[in-house]
Amino acid sequence: MKSKFNVKQLTLLGMMIAILLLMSFTPLGYLNVGPLAITFNVIPVAIAALALGPAGGLIAGFVFGLTSFLQCLGIGGLSLMGSTLFGINPFFSIILCFVPRMLDGLLLGFIFRGVSRLNRVAACFVTGFCAAFLNTAFFMSTLVLLFGRTEYVQGLMNGQNVLVFICTFAGINAVCEMLSSTIITGAVGTVLCKAKLIPDTPTKKSKTQETNA
Repeated sequence: MKSKFNVKQLTLLGMMIAILLLMSFTPLGYLNVGPLAITFNVIPVAIAALALGPAGGLIAGFVFGLTSFLQCLGIGGLSLMGSTLFGINPFFSIILCFVPRMLDGLLLGFIFRGVSRLNRVAACFVTGFCAAFLNTAFFMSTLVLLFGRTEYVQGLMNGQNVLVFICTFAGINAVCEMLSSTIITGAVGTVLCKAKLIPDTPTKKSKTQETNA
């Protein structure tokens, strides 16, 4: 995994982290609907993964997880679900805040690299979609895995099947996140590609030419 960044990449990473912090601690990053919130914080994570690969996505995902954890403590805002889960099991809450977001950012870097071998613009939009989709999938799966037997989550499930619960509970929130993340990440990523701020990914053809040379 590439972990050495040039000055432009470090500057871009710093900007994404700054935007992520701004969005996390202001109403810009969340739209509260029911017990869950529609979050737009996956977008800076996705853009960091586009420009800096898996390592950049992992770092941005860690920052995203940190802001979520702080909100469980009422710092920079309060997450009602987060604070409730933290009261039930602090250690599991830390895992829930960090692991899904970091894993999301890490995988986005690989997803972009893989798809960009076919088409870089399409890869930006695909990565944006996957950012929101994987964030929801990882978060909800971890929630059920760690807290599924607790009275709080059992009350939310209300006797539903796990898959039905995840789909209905995330619901419109997840759809809005996927749409916004796909459009914004795709648009910003396309601009960054044209500005040469995202390194080129060698295609199979170019690799073959280099080998023959």
